[in-house]
Amino acid sequence: MTKTFKGRVVAPGTAKAEALVSRGGFNTLASYQMALMFGDKQVKCGDQNNRDLYKKPMIGKALCLPETIGSTTGGMVLYTACALGRQPACMLFSKPIDSLAASGAILAANWTEAEMPVVDSLGEEFLGSVEDGMTVTVASDGTVTIGEKKGVRE
Repeated sequence: MTKTFKGRVVAPGTAKAEALVSRGGFNTLASYQMALMFGDKQVKCGDQNNRDLYKKPMIGKALCLPETIGSTTGGMVLYTACALGRQPACMLFSKPIDSLAASGAILAANWTEAEMPVVDSLGEEFLGSVEDGMTVTVASDGTVTIGEKKGVRE
């Protein structure tokens, strides 16, 4: 069964990817620092305080998050990940995105070749409905559809 949610487009684009879900805040610097410093091609999450994501590959995934937390460098980290081609397929937030993370996503959309749509304000029901492995589709108007897990038919 699919569910559809409508959010606010922060960075434009479309995507279809496998969901990777965190129920806690996403510390952008802690999550990306080791992967970007040491060239981890899978971009495994380095934030040991995020039990949902720690050591899981983030590249090419639909990151489904409540919000970002942590360092003021978060926007620059997102921009750098995009500039290096190590970004998630998209970032989807149940709450409004903070201005620092939004700035990194917007700069990346305008100054890099990477496509990483960002949609926020999808609501708590979105985060309660999506699970790791589900297929997530992002439309250019901010409509997000979550479908079944890979290999599972309902």
